[in-house]
Amino acid sequence: MDVFKTHGAFSWSELMTTDPAKAAEFYGGLFGWKLDTMPLPGGGDGEVYRVAKVGDTAVGGLMTTPKEAPMPPHWACYVTVDDVEATVARAQELGGTVLMPVTEIPTVGRMATLQDPQGAVVNVITYSMPVS
Repeated sequence: MDVFKTHGAFSWSELMTTDPAKAAEFYGGLFGWKLDTMPLPGGGDGEVYRVAKVGDTAVGGLMTTPKEAPMPPHWACYVTVDDVEATVARAQELGGTVLMPVTEIPTVGRMATLQDPQGAVVNVITYSMPVS
């Protein structure tokens, strides 16, 4: 199963934290992850996004918590969907809330953040390219 193409599959995990460099050192040492860096789209002043890899497979990312979204450090899950707009609409029909509307992530895809009626949060994503 290709989790990046399979509707309903958990496909990505992302850590938002105050110190991604220290987190990369910790998780890299703990799990043996290789961490590659890339410019953070929309990030300021040389901010980077760290891509965690198991072997050659990208499995997650680490980034600085955005200033406009103050929250404690946390891991977020992403679920692959065939159509992010349709999934957002369906979540609303089922009583969910849209915390972040559909957003284009350059070279990756389109994603949104949803909250279920009990308060749990999940990200949904439709990938525009293969993830390596």
